[in-house]
Amino acid sequence: MRTKKRSWFTLLSVAGVSMSLLAGCGNGGGGENASASAEASGGAAASGGKTSFNFYFTGSQNVKDLWDSLEPMFEKEHPEIDVKMVYIPSGTGAEPTYDRIMAAKQAGKGSGDIDLYEDSIAYVSQGTKDGVWAQLSEKEVPNLANVDPDVLKDIDTYAAPYRSSAVVLAYDSSKVAQPPTTLDELLDWIKANPEQFAYNDPSTGGSGSSFVQTMVYKDLPEEDIHNSDPAIMEKWETGFKTLQEIGPYVYGQGIYPKKNQGTLDLLMNGEVSLIPAWSDMVLQQLNEGLLPDTVKMQQITPGFNGGPTYLMVNQESDKKEAIYTFIDYVLSPEAQAVVVDKMNGFPGIELSNMSQEMQDKFAGVSEGFRTFNIGDLGTEINKRWQSDVAAQ
Repeated sequence: MRTKKRSWFTLLSVAGVSMSLLAGCGNGGGGENASASAEASGGAAASGGKTSFNFYFTGSQNVKDLWDSLEPMFEKEHPEIDVKMVYIPSGTGAEPTYDRIMAAKQAGKGSGDIDLYEDSIAYVSQGTKDGVWAQLSEKEVPNLANVDPDVLKDIDTYAAPYRSSAVVLAYDSSKVAQPPTTLDELLDWIKANPEQFAYNDPSTGGSGSSFVQTMVYKDLPEEDIHNSDPAIMEKWETGFKTLQEIGPYVYGQGIYPKKNQGTLDLLMNGEVSLIPAWSDMVLQQLNEGLLPDTVKMQQITPGFNGGPTYLMVNQESDKKEAIYTFIDYVLSPEAQAVVVDKMNGFPGIELSNMSQEMQDKFAGVSEGFRTFNIGDLGTEINKRWQSDVAAQ
């Protein structure tokens, strides 16, 4: 697959923040309360002749804020469709939601009341392999024509990328005059500044997962970050040894916060001075005055993970027509402008389809982050991290 890269230096300079790069959210999963909520809403057509479908999405609070804005905008234009949103907070694990979809499919019980699902490339790949997702086309979703064709080719159009994201180093410039610019410099900095660096448990949020995966693949060929072959696991030894070596130097001599927000809270409170973080979360919290204005961002070389977040249609859903209408709206320039405004992130459609103001804002944003597409290996990395790093 082609390696997709984006640079955010220009964007963040324009935004008044010294950095390079962009957006995000971590993994999430279904719980009993979420399941009950969806079942209570009902997958069948709502009263008044409306078509109702259940949309499960996961991430941090900014993701919920986004959908809380977009959903009423969509229903105002399409009053005949009722989107039942089920929010799964970041860090609870996506597996239960996906497992529920698979269980319903295997039992011949339809969609399991999960018609539309939002998550990362890992679940696009897993669901494509398991035959879970419906393949999309411009006939059903015309605004797919607005999406970078290379992005769609990577996933064989089994999902719709609606926003993009990446992880950067966030740091307190009052304490860190010259932040690391490479992975080697970062490792040296961590050892030279004990307990001033933190990353979250990789199973609870994408920024920690990005850091761990980047370290595991640090000295491996670039093509390996686009390969889900289990044989690659044999190459992980050096990367995990590095993670073990820095364990005594991270926050609390080996304490790993939960969720993406966990490390941001440490930075906010001055307990650490450097963390990996989703740039959209940093920008949002800077704008809201939650983070001190001394916090800035820096991408490193080779870059941390980045790439789209996707909408996936359950192949077993009988509400596909309504879902396609919803996805088409989300990929419209109008909705994408809301994505950028609410998420401080990169739009899912090509910039040429956005307003001139938006194009100017993102001018020159072309290099920096890397897209990892390693399928089930991401889960295997988390398992090994728990046994080899967290448990040491």
